[in-house]
Amino acid sequence: MLDTSPLTAVVERFADRLRAAPQSRLQQGAAAAALDLARELSVRAQRIETPGQEPKEVPDAGLFVVGDQVAVTGLDLAEALRGAAPAPDGAKAPSEVLDEAVRLVEQAEIRAMR
Repeated sequence: MLDTSPLTAVVERFADRLRAAPQSRLQQGAAAAALDLARELSVRAQRIETPGQEPKEVPDAGLFVVGDQVAVTGLDLAEALRGAAPAPDGAKAPSEVLDEAVRLVEQAEIRAMR
């Protein structure tokens, strides 16, 4: 089973920072960056869990829930990766998807919290 703790750690850290961020920071772009991240994490999880189906989009539920949206979608992706089958030839291995997701969260956090 794939160790997804690097992903859960960065997701939880970013989610906590978003939850603690002042409204002004969220309005200045942190919420938008976080929502974009949540949507991307969700798409990646859905592609693993239900390949061939069109992913559903995470709704814009407002500034004050983006921390929770990042947390939920990040943990969903971690769970999907833990249960993922080995990649067929030519496809990305779950470990590669994990590494990409960690970088994606780190980059989103930098953009959102600068």
